[in-house]
Amino acid sequence: MQLEFFDVPSPCIGICQSDEKGNCLGCYRTREERQSWINLKSDDKQKVIKRCLQRKKRKNAIPKIKVTEITTPELQPSLLDPQSKKKLEPSSDLDFGDFEL
Repeated sequence: MQLEFFDVPSPCIGICQSDEKGNCLGCYRTREERQSWINLKSDDKQKVIKRCLQRKKRKNAIPKIKVTEITTPELQPSLLDPQSKKKLEPSSDLDFGDFEL
C-alpha cells in the first residue's frame, strides 16, 4: 500500500441526477458509491473512479450495428417452366482430323 498524503477528491461535478440505471449523470457513480464515498479508503475511491470512467465510455460509445449481407437463395427452376435453349457457339480451335468415322 502506498502512503497517501492527500485524499482522493470526489468526482462530483454538480449534476446530481440519476439515469435509468441509477447512475449519476454527472460523475457516473451508483447511489451506493455516492452514499459511502466519505467512508471509503483511498484505494477504493480510485477503484470507484475507474469504474465511473468505464461507465462513461460505455454510455457515450457509438453502438455498433452489425450489418449482414442479405442474399436471396437461388431458386431451383421448376419443371413446369419452359426450358431455355442454350446455343453452342462454334469453336475454331477444335480439330476432328484424328477421329475416324
